[in-house]
Amino acid sequence: MVAFEALALVFLAGLVTDLATGLGALPFFYVDEVSDRATVALWGVASGIMLAASFFGLAREGLAYSSGLPVLLAAGVVVGIALVEVSDRLLGRLDVGGADADVDGSAVSPDVDPSAIAAGDLRTLVLVLGVLTVHSFPEGVAVGVSFAELGLGSGVPILGLTVPPLAVLMTVAISVHNVPEGLAVSIPLKAMDVGEWRMVGAAVFSSLPQPLGAVVAFSFVRVARDVLPFGFGFAGGAMVYLVLTEFVPDALEAGRDLPNRGIPAFVLGLLGGAAVMVPLLFVHVGP
Repeated sequence: MVAFEALALVFLAGLVTDLATGLGALPFFYVDEVSDRATVALWGVASGIMLAASFFGLAREGLAYSSGLPVLLAAGVVVGIALVEVSDRLLGRLDVGGADADVDGSAVSPDVDPSAIAAGDLRTLVLVLGVLTVHSFPEGVAVGVSFAELGLGSGVPILGLTVPPLAVLMTVAISVHNVPEGLAVSIPLKAMDVGEWRMVGAAVFSSLPQPLGAVVAFSFVRVARDVLPFGFGFAGGAMVYLVLTEFVPDALEAGRDLPNRGIPAFVLGLLGGAAVMVPLLFVHVGP
């Protein structure tokens, strides 16, 4: 039985990552548009942080909990990649609000219409939430799995519980990753003269399933601790695949009018994000 306090803390961590998506709309409180170069660099920072957290955090922990050949870890990676690929293919066939926006050189996912979210139509919101649940679930899983050792060892004291350092770092990593996603949602809304606070609400709504995913994954790995390597592999595989299939293409699309498609800015952002995250993972995360 998982304690209510532990579930509440994991849900709170997932809620933090969700709310961080709203930060992507904050620049529009002060400026009319965000430069393509800054957008590309932000995607790079998020990619660097997520790749570092996946390889040196999740995969490292998965190996530490594996005995012999890391079969469960490898199986988790395959399933994580498969889920992202299958969900993307299914979502590619779904037209929610007919969005196919491309405003000021910034790509917006054709699967979700941000203006429909901002308008608040109940039927559309329910449908969009179903789409986002599939799309955002792996990110919530990454947070939930990282809390597997909550209260069981050394860590950071938060709200009376000992939180594993990996959980703190993963929550930060997913939160940073959500900022450019919130920006991608907000850019077309700004072009449609949607109010700033509505942009924040639409961005937060786009990551609403993450707290649920975090709680479900945490509950699963706490009850079935023998499958911890699978959980770490699933989260890591999904995150790396998301970076390769979504972050990088989105960055290239945002930088299509820049010299070399903005690749230098993306690479600098990626290296900067990894340079910040890797030392923290090696200092704080242990088997």
